[in-house]
Amino acid sequence: MLFADGTNCDAETAHAFALAGGEPETVHVNQLRSGAKRLADYRILVIPGGFSYGDDVASGVILANELTTSLASQLQTFVDRFDTLVFGICNGFQVLVRSGLLPYRPDLGKRMSATLTTNDSGLFECRWVPLAVEESCCIFTRGMAGQDISLMVAHGEGKFVTGDGCLDDLRANGCVALRYGNNAYPDNPNGSCDRIAGICSFNGRIFGLMPHPERFVRREQYPNWRRERGRQPDGLLFFVNAVHFASDPHNFTA
Repeated sequence: MLFADGTNCDAETAHAFALAGGEPETVHVNQLRSGAKRLADYRILVIPGGFSYGDDVASGVILANELTTSLASQLQTFVDRFDTLVFGICNGFQVLVRSGLLPYRPDLGKRMSATLTTNDSGLFECRWVPLAVEESCCIFTRGMAGQDISLMVAHGEGKFVTGDGCLDDLRANGCVALRYGNNAYPDNPNGSCDRIAGICSFNGRIFGLMPHPERFVRREQYPNWRRERGRQPDGLLFFVNAVHFASDPHNFTA
């Protein structure tokens, strides 16, 4: 778990990875800058939700700048490996988009081809929303395609916006991993184009989404869990898939 001042979902996200069988470690960005910790020693880079650096300037901008300047060499080497994953949740998704890691470009930090901007409502949206898991190349959603799930959103700048060319590329390469259940508010809580809630890189190893899967890794976290006792936690498989891949990337199957 990579965190900075203002990150506030690192403990819950670490707990989700532990439930999935992982061995999470929380690392402050300054530990990477100083050399006390190295990205090379890890298999999964996770940027959790929250308000990194108070979302000053815009959501995720400052942490994204750190990743693409002082940590650019480490990050580029990390994503170029075949056995690593990058996972950005909410503010983490904003960081990945503003760093240029999503939609994926080989020239890290050179140009953004999409953004996450202010919700159409002008409000901070915090609620459970319906989601459709799409057929995609995403490692994190392997085995989930076609499922209708429910997760929480909690954001003020979650509207995914991009040009027609980039959107066509995302669709053609199977990079749209998660969509809001329908295009109408409040199910689409921010007005994202094409109902996009989460996208991945063309190799499926970098994934960002606005909803919070770490908030539904136990069935008791769901509001109607007593009435739907057979329901499994919709967020847990994201983490299970990641741990399985990291454990054996050569033979990964969901």
